[in-house]
Amino acid sequence: MVEGIIYRYRTETPWRDLPESFGPWQTVWKRHHRFSGDGTWNKILTELLSQADAAGLIEWEASVDSTVNRAHQHGTNLGRATGATVKLHESACRAT
Repeated sequence: MVEGIIYRYRTETPWRDLPESFGPWQTVWKRHHRFSGDGTWNKILTELLSQADAAGLIEWEASVDSTVNRAHQHGTNLGRATGATVKLHESACRAT
């Protein structure tokens, strides 16, 4: 089961396309869903990280980049949350 879950994430295939050698895809998905919900994956990750850290296999370094990318003001379809009311402007020829 675990190999089927790993295969699915490594290849990014849909659950239905798992090879039959892993068993029925529904069973593999149910096991993954159950492990995700009850915290089993978190426990496995915590244990693996602690063992790797104890063996000196992990370098706890982080790279921080302060680059900011901003979109042009018309590059989004979201309105501005300014708190002001929106006024629709009509052309001068339509107003008369």
